[in-house]
Amino acid sequence: MNHPVSGISRRARVLSAGLAAGVLVPLGAVATATPAAAAAAPQVTCTSAQSGLAAKLKKDITTALKNRKGTVAVGLHDRTTGTTCTLRPTTSFDSASVVKATVLATLLWDAQKTGRALTSREKTLATDMITKSDNNATSTLWRQLGVTKVKGFLTAAKMTKTVPGSGGYWGLTRINVTDEQKLLALFTGKNTVLTDTSRAYVLKLMGKVVSSQRWGTPAGAPSGVAIHVKNGWLQRSTHGWRVHSIGAFKGGGHDYTISVLTHGNSTMNYGVATIQGVAKAVHKDLAPGTSAAARYTPTVTPREAFVSVPGS
Repeated sequence: MNHPVSGISRRARVLSAGLAAGVLVPLGAVATATPAAAAAAPQVTCTSAQSGLAAKLKKDITTALKNRKGTVAVGLHDRTTGTTCTLRPTTSFDSASVVKATVLATLLWDAQKTGRALTSREKTLATDMITKSDNNATSTLWRQLGVTKVKGFLTAAKMTKTVPGSGGYWGLTRINVTDEQKLLALFTGKNTVLTDTSRAYVLKLMGKVVSSQRWGTPAGAPSGVAIHVKNGWLQRSTHGWRVHSIGAFKGGGHDYTISVLTHGNSTMNYGVATIQGVAKAVHKDLAPGTSAAARYTPTVTPREAFVSVPGS
């Protein structure tokens, strides 16, 4: 569903026709907004079964966020070391394209109920939606499913604070770190909501995201660690740029998920840098012996699909 974007700069309005059509916008293509006010000092909470790891993560995530502006929420869980970190776990954000992972999960969950496989059409739409963040494919699947089925999946997944966007504006679904971590847990571990086949399909697509969209939580991941990611961004007149990244990582003796949600960013670049600072700290602390040369470096020109929001 294509609508004008509200609250964007004059230069961005010139680009609005292309943006609303789901064109992928290169980082820095839109004029900057007024810088956001500095957020309160982040209070990261970490626990771990591995001695010293919780304190290290808390210190390094806090350092990564020092003097960063805007609002940042963080979720981390590593099954291997029994490690969990949270920051603002219940703060709500507009989802942008991150919700596409939930749309795919809903599609698979709904198909499971009747024991059917996805059609070739659905597979094409799902692939485009996740690997290229295609907006039109997402809108098609969102309409096919309907909000009732999306809510049904959210209930089954116990994602109690996720609220689907109304009026077809799936990018304005309200999400928080707690629910995004629940979603990633369903993708990465056996459960009664998604079958092993469904989970494998989600991870396969999240592992094939185009290189220009593999920014955010993968930054700094050790080589040899499987990367599965879905990102999103959008700009509105309130809270500036929303920039988000959720990722699942397995290898090197670890099995972990990271969610970083942000708003109040002055530019897309700023939000991406904030997320990648957190991600690098996490990956480094979980795999301290990995050299910088053996860590994943995202593109310097990240892309994402600029999703539609209601006009002003």
